[in-house]
Amino acid sequence: MSLTVVAACLAGGAAIGFLGGVLGIGGGLIAIPALGLLLGMPQQEAQGTALIMVLPTIMVAVRKYHQHARFDLRVAAAGAAGAVAFTWVGAQLALGIPSGALRLGFAAFLFCVGLFYVHQTWRKGRPASAAPRGPAPVLTAWRAALLGVASGTLGGFFGVGGAILAVPIITTVFRLPQTTAQALALSMIIPGSMIALAAYTWAGQADWTIGVPLALGSLALVPLGVRLAYRLPERVLRACFAAMLFATVALLIYES
Repeated sequence: MSLTVVAACLAGGAAIGFLGGVLGIGGGLIAIPALGLLLGMPQQEAQGTALIMVLPTIMVAVRKYHQHARFDLRVAAAGAAGAVAFTWVGAQLALGIPSGALRLGFAAFLFCVGLFYVHQTWRKGRPASAAPRGPAPVLTAWRAALLGVASGTLGGFFGVGGAILAVPIITTVFRLPQTTAQALALSMIIPGSMIALAAYTWAGQADWTIGVPLALGSLALVPLGVRLAYRLPERVLRACFAAMLFATVALLIYES
């Protein structure tokens, strides 16, 4: 691999790491369509390669989120346990699907989540949203484990997606702040992401020569992204999350 490609991966990884830190998505959401568009990778290989970058980025992001605002590690561990049990299943299903169909399925999933975020952002901006709705249910360990099962299956199937599903559920059902939801969701998917990466690597669908420099670049700016996330108004953070989802959908459809 040439020095030019290495430099481009480092720079691209830095930009992805910054956005991943801000939005609490680990960067895979951005990297997957970029790898397909710029390097012509099939969807499965793009997902596996993105996981190489995502894992260390998630670990640093979770540490920084926890430093800014402590979250319940017991709940996060229960969610991670649920995710571990089903991530391998999701990855094996993804490896048996045609690349184009998997890409379009990923786009459809992100589009639905993006619509939900638009609705949530709009609803939060209305004066009526300030009215009391009764006490929110508590995010207990067993509820986190069930959420982890769904997140792990999606995370294995799409390479990313577990945190993207968990965040709106945590903010809407359990009414936790966006940054806390992002931290909990990311912490839940760490063990499962390791399993997914092992599955993709075993199947020959992860390019480590591209993934490692992406990871190194990403790690450089993740802390800066997390700091910015805590300074942004929550409504702005939700809107940015939705915008990123729709941009990713457009890229995925363009690749198809």
